[in-house]
Amino acid sequence: MTRRGTLRRVGLLLFGANLLLFIVKGAVALETGSFAVESEAINSLADSVYSLVIVAGLYLTTQPPDFEHPHGHERIEPFVSLFVAVGIFAAGALVIYQSGTALLSGAVDPVESPAAIAVLVFSIVAKLALYRYCLRIGQEWQSPALVATALDNRNDVLTAGAALAGVVGASLGFPLLDPLAAMVVAVGILHTGVEVVRDNVNYLVGAAPPEELRAEIVRRALEHPEVKGAHDVIAHYVGPEIDVSLHVEVEGDRTLREAHDIETAVVRAVEDLETVDDAFVHVDPRELGEWKSDELVDRYAALGDTTETDTGSSTDE
Repeated sequence: MTRRGTLRRVGLLLFGANLLLFIVKGAVALETGSFAVESEAINSLADSVYSLVIVAGLYLTTQPPDFEHPHGHERIEPFVSLFVAVGIFAAGALVIYQSGTALLSGAVDPVESPAAIAVLVFSIVAKLALYRYCLRIGQEWQSPALVATALDNRNDVLTAGAALAGVVGASLGFPLLDPLAAMVVAVGILHTGVEVVRDNVNYLVGAAPPEELRAEIVRRALEHPEVKGAHDVIAHYVGPEIDVSLHVEVEGDRTLREAHDIETAVVRAVEDLETVDDAFVHVDPRELGEWKSDELVDRYAALGDTTETDTGSSTDE
């Protein structure tokens, strides 16, 4: 299946699962009056809303390139993820307000309901499955929106566990544990929001990818037999994908056709990396005096196990 079809399918699955959890938790919360279950229902409502946003966002991001967007629409994804974060923060704030009000008043009715325990156990199992599934698909298809959603589902497992502990404690004669568990749920919700913002800001500000990936880019450039070195290697995120520019150093007696073939081969080798979108390669002949030492390339070459001959920087012979 294509990236477009896979992401849309996952988005619809998330929406359906979260809507079902909201309905079930909401019904149990109304029946039992449990703050912990109510906080989980609010959390699932927020999940349902932003799942719908993700479906719409993934529809836009998986549109093919057009005249106005020649590189495609993938750069919309980090904005979708930040919208997810806004929903997460709103849900956390609402839960904190409700549970904090209950704790300060001290007027909390005891909760004794097998249904509350059952719905929270069901939520834990469902969210654990969604976490693993979304993380696998998000990493496989390089989707920051799905990875952000996976992190939210992972924390939902923890918050549902805290809510379960509160409900069990309340049923054992400690009613204040119920709103206290709701407070723990809220903290977990807010922590998820922080993680989503942190991860996706890097995509928006054009941060560099991990050093291991940059080292692999250098290794692929240097493994061409005609390339004697490299310098000015720049790799940065453009949305969830990576653009690369670098200079490769070749002997100056190569013909224009030979230089073109070297450039094309290096571009293809770098763009074969799954996360790289575009690679731009400039060929520097020896006679122009543009060969130069590059400490970063030396380090990347060492990380990429390319120390047999050149390490990326060149010196005149």
